[in-house]
Amino acid sequence: MKSLWRRHFAISKFVLVLVISVSLCSITAWDTKAKKDAEMEKDRIQIYKENPRYWQYKGEPILLIGGSVEDNLFQIPNLKEHLELLKSVGGNYVRSTMGWNDEGDLPPHKKDGDLYDLNQWNEEFWTRFRNFITWTHEMDIIVQIEVWATFTYYREPWAANPFNPKNNSNYTAEETGLPTVVKDHPVAAKNNFFWSIPKERNQEIVLKYQEKFVDKLLSETLPYGHILYCMDNETAVTAAWGEYWATYIQKKAKEAGRVAETTEMWDPWDLSDKKHKATFDHPETYSFCDISQNNHQKRQRHWDNAQKIRAKLSPIRPINNIKIYGADGGRFGSTRDGLERFWRNIFGGFASARFHRPDSGVGLSKIAQAHLKSMRTITDEMDVFTCEPHNDLLSNREENEAYTFANPKKEYAVYFPKGGSVDLNLRVGKNTDAETVKIRWLNIRKSEWKKEEEIPFSDSITLTAPTEAHWAVLVHVK
Repeated sequence: MKSLWRRHFAISKFVLVLVISVSLCSITAWDTKAKKDAEMEKDRIQIYKENPRYWQYKGEPILLIGGSVEDNLFQIPNLKEHLELLKSVGGNYVRSTMGWNDEGDLPPHKKDGDLYDLNQWNEEFWTRFRNFITWTHEMDIIVQIEVWATFTYYREPWAANPFNPKNNSNYTAEETGLPTVVKDHPVAAKNNFFWSIPKERNQEIVLKYQEKFVDKLLSETLPYGHILYCMDNETAVTAAWGEYWATYIQKKAKEAGRVAETTEMWDPWDLSDKKHKATFDHPETYSFCDISQNNHQKRQRHWDNAQKIRAKLSPIRPINNIKIYGADGGRFGSTRDGLERFWRNIFGGFASARFHRPDSGVGLSKIAQAHLKSMRTITDEMDVFTCEPHNDLLSNREENEAYTFANPKKEYAVYFPKGGSVDLNLRVGKNTDAETVKIRWLNIRKSEWKKEEEIPFSDSITLTAPTEAHWAVLVHVK
């Protein structure tokens, strides 16, 4: 009997120890996850607390600049080398449309026989995307994703798209009302694939597979903290579509213990168009704005239109430019136009600027590399996040001659698109105790500083660009 009791006691003791051990392991695992989640929240890309016009990443403010050879960058064959090149010239920002329009691209779904099955994934597509997310994370490159790559759902791309009812085994045109042919440009908004949401046609079958695609995308990206989400590319559909997906992504992120930063990109080139108001006026839906379409504008108009939006945006949020148009041989201005737009955006106090892919932009070409390197060179010498656009400090200035970005009384940067000479007012407000002014000219094309010059402080100084090329000058008051 005693032997039986001892065995029972020993078993009970073993079970108790096992339960305690499992409990301790569970507590440790929970504690580890909680710490990991806290670190993720601290380190993720988010609005910079001290100046909400900019982003912060890993707890530090960050200026986003970039350029790349393609829009859906994860589909290119030499991806890692391309990212390394971008990083080497100071870039830290890329675009990723979730599209598959070009030769060599893969769609996200798997074919079963002659038709796609929207319940099955093309693993090679997602492997490419997964590598892209992993490598950009390792290199501290911020990715702005466009969830619905608009042009993939119109004309020739729609004819081959897995979501087209003629191409999949999951639904028919009769069941969904989806067209099998769309001949119009996306600006006509003739594909009711974008009207599936409850506030529009409530196409439940289509919406089910759309949500499945977004869920898969989020499963790959939410574990990381370097992702920004844009709903569309140059969309012309109703505001309800973008609102639905931004809210959906935010909800899914919250369920996963994450926060998703969201925006929308509208088609109109004029930022005063009422479509843009859906982004500007709804911070509860869109935590940041993207004004890429303003980058069709040229010279002074480009600056003025953007500054109007910047001045009245409330609450203040980051304003991004994921696409800088302009390249010789392209349709949207010259290479000079593109380079000027890039500098005006950063000196205009915006959170990001990226050169659009060729031939709509200069991509990551040699000239783009030089301008990226020069932008990083000069902004690394400034406290960018305390500066503001200050063309009011310039006099004797012609239209589009020079642009100023400054923290008055401390530092000033002036960009000259094509040579010129302007006067810079250094006496702002109360008298300063400054004694000297240090001036350094940056040859943007060569990414080289000229010799530093130091002169006695005066109320106003004249700045004359050395040649009729792209120049920037950094002025420090001491």
